[in-house]
Amino acid sequence: MSVTTEPELLGPQIPLFEHALRLHQQHPDCALPRDGEPYPDEDRHHSRPSTRRVRDRRLYGADVAVILDKHFSQPDAQASELVDAFRDAYVPIHRNDHIVAAALRADRQRMQQTGRWLVRHSNERNAATVGLALLAAGWAEEDIPLIQTIGLLSNQFGPLAADALQRRRGGAEALQWLGERVAGWGRVYIVEALCRQGAASSRPWLLRHACDGDYLNGYFAGKVATTAHLHEAITSTDADDELIDHTGRLLRTMADCGGMGMTLEYYPSAPVVLAAHAAHLAQQPPTANRYMDAAMIANYLVAKAPNRCGCTAEQRDRIVQHYLAVLDQPDWRNAVRAGFGPTSSFFAWFVDHVAARLRLGALSDVAESDER
Repeated sequence: MSVTTEPELLGPQIPLFEHALRLHQQHPDCALPRDGEPYPDEDRHHSRPSTRRVRDRRLYGADVAVILDKHFSQPDAQASELVDAFRDAYVPIHRNDHIVAAALRADRQRMQQTGRWLVRHSNERNAATVGLALLAAGWAEEDIPLIQTIGLLSNQFGPLAADALQRRRGGAEALQWLGERVAGWGRVYIVEALCRQGAASSRPWLLRHACDGDYLNGYFAGKVATTAHLHEAITSTDADDELIDHTGRLLRTMADCGGMGMTLEYYPSAPVVLAAHAAHLAQQPPTANRYMDAAMIANYLVAKAPNRCGCTAEQRDRIVQHYLAVLDQPDWRNAVRAGFGPTSSFFAWFVDHVAARLRLGALSDVAESDER
């Protein structure tokens, strides 16, 4: 991605775009620390009186649309005049019909130029969000780097960045790039957009990189499994380590994400995918993460009724035995002890709540001897 910036700053604070770009240059291949917070407008954003939302959700964004209509009705009005216009408005961070309608009522070229200017130069998040909403109403491919950069501040700009990118040619690759550099809610927005898009080119990425282990993965794990046809990929004899490890993360997430997304109970391919993952696991070298994913999956299968796992009793019992056959091997036990350390609080919790239920006695014995 290549983005150039002009040195223009607005007031004592740098634009949010510039803030995101500078942080990205420091952390080019991972999510920005704390999602880039604090943002440059932090003091002003939290010091002003909070804007009360209208009670009728159908009117969210209507006041923003009024401001845009007035602005675009004035031929000589400059985009810079909008920087402070939305400061006391409630600006939705998701796609909004009122704002989209206002964008479509305006001259398309002027609308795009205004959106670009606000995203690039605004030092106020409401104005930058409106600018991104204007870009999301268009489809110009040249805006992709701009959208990706502001999208790195993903808690605020992730939803509209995802919406804007999925509308553009080349959007799948752009979403994957952004997906590797956001976390938390931002990752939810990006992965869900890739699942909605359903592009064949996204399947390898979804099968290997969608889940990063955060609990918010529960919102999209089931969508990834179904959209990317996980059952076909994991049952292949040439499944690679990245695919197998990611499948473990998906299954661990789906095992316990009730109220967020699809659980194993409602995943039709659960028995097939679980059995395939357990079989592949036995052929992999042991690591602490692989051990933990397998143990947490097996723990869920043992703790819940078979139908809650999407399996029959016979299927569930056979899969658990395959997992335990791996977890009980000395080299696998050594891997998890070396990876987490027997004195860690997590290891102690694991021994008391998971290893005890699965009767992984060797781990319990080690923990007890360390305590003595």
